[in-house]
Amino acid sequence: MEIVTIDQQNIMVGIRPIERCDESTLYASEVMSMGRAVAKVRRESAAARVAARTLLGQLGFPPRAILKTRSGVPIWPAGVVGSLAHHDTVAAAAIAGTKSIAALGVDIEPNEPLPENLIELIATPHEQRMYDLHTLKRRDLFVLKEAVYKACFPMDRQFLDFQDVEIDIFARSGHVSKANRTFLLELLISKNVIGVAYSRPNEVGEPLQDQQSPPKAIDTLARSRVP
Repeated sequence: MEIVTIDQQNIMVGIRPIERCDESTLYASEVMSMGRAVAKVRRESAAARVAARTLLGQLGFPPRAILKTRSGVPIWPAGVVGSLAHHDTVAAAAIAGTKSIAALGVDIEPNEPLPENLIELIATPHEQRMYDLHTLKRRDLFVLKEAVYKACFPMDRQFLDFQDVEIDIFARSGHVSKANRTFLLELLISKNVIGVAYSRPNEVGEPLQDQQSPPKAIDTLARSRVP
């Protein structure tokens, strides 16, 4: 597994291929928390958890189940913040200590162009003016916005659409207008495109009041359109 550090080594990101045997690494409680998920989804989720357990081991934590809340947010040990992600063949996890990092999100996509006709869905009008067509056709904005969603949702429990998140790649920042929050960004590009969004403790305001409806992630909206 490849491990990358970010923000002066405060954040660890683990990236690993998804393997056929990964489903067998799930704890019984993790399998139960996934409900009726098909084998492919269980295998991908397991791979992300293998990466996360490896990173937690770097911090001195013994192997443990990584369960999730009813809204799908992973549950981390006390003093840790983290995020999980995967596409069809590669999984990723990001973790950090809460003394240094208050909110953290990660997303991963293959380093391939976006499917056609998604630019207007993903990029705001301002972003469409800000970036050239080559950038808009890449998955960079997509993964960064998903990472921002994953960092923001545990604090505010709010629906977010792509148009709610404004990405400034040059300033390495992402702003959520609906929650009035700004996150620092890192973009890692190789065979995969990995987006990481985070904020430090002194940069996080009070959480907004939870919405009453069950949350629906950008992730959920987009995965039906982006393979």
